[in-house]
This record gives sequence, structure tokens and C-alpha cells, in this order.
Amino acid sequence: MHKLESLPLPEEPLIDKFGRHHSYLRISLSERCNLRCLYCMPEDGVPLQPAENLLSNDEIMTLATWFNQQGVDKIRLTGGEPLLRKNLVELITDLNKLKLKQIGMTTNGVTLSKQLPDLVEAGLTHVNISLDSLDADKFARLTRRPPSYHTRVMDAIKDCAKYLPNQTKINCVVMPDNVNELQDFCELSRDLPVDIRFIEFMPFNDNEWGSKQFVSYKQMQEQIVGLEREEDGPNDTTKWWRLQPNENHEKKSLGRIGFITSMSEHFCGTCNRLRLTADGQLKVCLFGETEVSLRDLMRQGGSNEMLQKVIHYSVQRKNFKLGGHKDMEDLRAHSAENRPMILIGG
Repeated sequence: MHKLESLPLPEEPLIDKFGRHHSYLRISLSERCNLRCLYCMPEDGVPLQPAENLLSNDEIMTLATWFNQQGVDKIRLTGGEPLLRKNLVELITDLNKLKLKQIGMTTNGVTLSKQLPDLVEAGLTHVNISLDSLDADKFARLTRRPPSYHTRVMDAIKDCAKYLPNQTKINCVVMPDNVNELQDFCELSRDLPVDIRFIEFMPFNDNEWGSKQFVSYKQMQEQIVGLEREEDGPNDTTKWWRLQPNENHEKKSLGRIGFITSMSEHFCGTCNRLRLTADGQLKVCLFGETEVSLRDLMRQGGSNEMLQKVIHYSVQRKNFKLGGHKDMEDLRAHSAENRPMILIGG
């Protein structure tokens, strides 16, 4: 910190040394989750920090306001499970005052339906629902939770299609256990205005990633019939497609089909994302182990100028790709040095 005091105040604190401007902030609201997904959380869970170690709503708003003033126009709330956060509606109401382009949330959907109307009214604009199987029993094996939870998630997807049409995505992490379901997932987008995204399995904190678990997006596409390429957006992490008409359907699917190719074809060159963990650590890269505590800086009375310098010089140290790892095997070898996904927020 003492070295930073002598450094000049940056004019563009969110531009890194590769010229990437970071306009998207992901904020984890909780380390807790009501599921135990195989790729996300160790089977015996993770040690939870005391509540006082987590950012308060006021602290989140202080940081969100600063990032917004520096050009962040998209915020996504993650977890853990963000719906377990108390006063979530109030937080979204406050975030909505920043006039962001998007306020999104990534959730497992288990308790979403009951809260969705109030969240949308407060200002929530986009929802991503994590779902890795359309089969209730397989869902139970993957999440280590009762099959009845599956019904709740499916109901939440239908509700989101009603409240947030074309602003809802289903995120499916593809593994050998569910690769045979990809066509069925795609068919959901025929009549529901929701996008389906298939995500390559990524190594985090010894989550048993390996060649036997990994399914590349090229292998995924081999399981799906009727795809036609769509245009990708700027800074998009997703390669987009859409189901075409066939003998049973006169029109294209209402929703799109996407592939997130983090491992086989990384998209680091256009990354515009920063992550804030529930305990206030800034992570400039999902795959990087380096963190800096914005929580401690604020609680120790750090000035806005020091906050700006700390964030800027953290962004400046961001590697070009994969958190500085040369390839996915190197990333796997060092995965134990990073947090489990549950403590990052995706």
C-alpha cells in the first residue's frame, strides 16, 4: 500500500495493459448454497466465514457506485446462491438507481419462483439458471439434493420465460453424465423464449477435472441436430446458434443455443469482467489465484484515491489469458491454489 501512495492517480483505472476496458462486474452475495453440485463444491462442503467477514449491502453499494462511475454498466449477482442473501430486493432496488444497462443474477432457481416478481419490480433485468439435467434422478445425483428440487427449478424457468422473455438463460455444465441430454435441452428453446448455454467443465480447487470428465464444445455439437450459426455480441463469452425449422416445427427456435468454450477455445482476449467475492476480495481473472481485499481497505478508512489506485494496479497485473497458466493442463495442475467455484461466484 505504501508504494501505491507515491504512484500517480490513474485516469482510466479499469483499462488493463492489453487495452481491455472492464465494464462488467460480478458480485458474489453469499458463500452458502442449498445445492452441492459436483463440479462446484467439494462433497464435504466448504468452511463458511463469519457473517461479519462478508460485505454488507452498504459496502456493496459503495463499491458498485465507484465501479459504475468508472464505466461499469453491467452487474451480475452471484453466489453461492444469491437468493439466500437477506434484503436482496432492497439491494437490487439500490443498484437500479445507478442506471445500469443490466442487473443480472445467476441462481440455481430452487427458490426463485416465489421471489421473482418482487426482484423484477426492483430492477432485475436478466436471470441465468444453472441446470445440468432434465432428469430429476440424475439432477439429484449431480446436486446431492432431493429430486423434488428439480421440479422447482423447471417451474422457475417457465416463470422466467414469462417475466423476463429473451433475458433468461439456462446454464448447463456438460459432462459425460449429461452429454446425451443436449438435444433435449435445445428443444426447450423451441417454444420458450430462453437461451440454452452449454459450458465446458472447468478445473477449480481439485473438483476432479480431467480428460475423462471434459467434453469439448465440438463434441457437444456432434450431439445436436439442426443448429445454425448466429452472430455473437461484442465481449461475448458465448458462441451462439439457433435451432432451425424441421418437419415438426415451422419456425426457428424462440431461444438461442450457446457454447461457452473456456477450455478448448478461450475468449480471454476480449475479457471485460471483474469479480468481487462475498468477502470483498477483488479477482481480476476467474482462473487467477491473486486477490486483493477491497473490504479491508474500506474498513481501514482507505481514501477513494487509494481505492482507485488499488483497483487500477490490480487490473494492470491481469494476465492475458487463463490467469497466467499456459494451457488447461497447467491450469488443472494448479487448481488447488484457487478457490472452489462456490467461493468465487462463477
